[in-house]
Amino acid sequence: MSAKPFIAVSAGDPLGIGPEVTVKALKDPAVQNACRVILVGEPHSLYEAGFTPDLADLLPVEHPNAFKKAKHAPTQWAGEVSFKALQTACKLAAQGTASSLVTAPISKQSWALAGVPFTGHTEFLRKYYGKTALMMFVSGPLKCALVTEHFAIKDLHRVITQERIEQAGADFNAALQKLGIKRPRIALAALNPHGGDNGRFGKEETQTITPALQALQKRHVCAQGPYPVDSLWLAHKQGHFDGILCMYHDQALLGLKLAAQEPIVHVTAGLDFLRTSPTHGTAFDIAGQNKASAQSMTAALLFAARRAK
Repeated sequence: MSAKPFIAVSAGDPLGIGPEVTVKALKDPAVQNACRVILVGEPHSLYEAGFTPDLADLLPVEHPNAFKKAKHAPTQWAGEVSFKALQTACKLAAQGTASSLVTAPISKQSWALAGVPFTGHTEFLRKYYGKTALMMFVSGPLKCALVTEHFAIKDLHRVITQERIEQAGADFNAALQKLGIKRPRIALAALNPHGGDNGRFGKEETQTITPALQALQKRHVCAQGPYPVDSLWLAHKQGHFDGILCMYHDQALLGLKLAAQEPIVHVTAGLDFLRTSPTHGTAFDIAGQNKASAQSMTAALLFAARRAK
């Protein structure tokens, strides 16, 4: 029997549901059988969530202001704690102490209050652990990736470039191959309604997406499109494609969350190590009430453990 892989886990924002879903996932027998965990996070929140030392090796991240007049809301000290936990967990994965990284949700607002110069996990990981880090999502046979991540809709026409689409398409193709799909069939989503209707509703399809598609095909990537996204998710669910390359965040997540029959795992491809996470946020409104589902966190841990083996 092979040894269980070590997974580094950052517990996320201590005032959100990160500690709760992490501890619940660690108690799952499937997780216990699949891996050993090095857990990095604020200890009070973890013990309050039911953590016991037999569940994982805990690396505590202390803070002098922890839980002084604490509310389940974004705070500076929680941003400092969650960012330090991420940095520590990343080092464990990068140096090989852990085979992969799983991250519980952070609050982008807490990071901003703490002066963290990154919008979220992916931007930090891209800076230090892989320049072409690709945000992708997996739920059983359904797979999608993003050309752009956390941008306002009004900025999409500026940030969606041919170069960006081509790079994301190549990275997505490589990531799907690593998942065992020898020649992935990738569908590119259109940006505008009806695929732009030959330029009537926008020219991004003809001037940006199609040239990127042609460049990908020259690189022997089996890419097709651009397709209107309202029909694309059904086609993917029916097995016509192995993955969808979406132009922006909600184009991917809305369709995936409606179509998915299994828990969704967020995967960052192209890093020096594998990183997964659940596909939900800090949910401050239910934090501390033992209401949060650990399905997505459990799936993220099991995905990381399987890939490590």
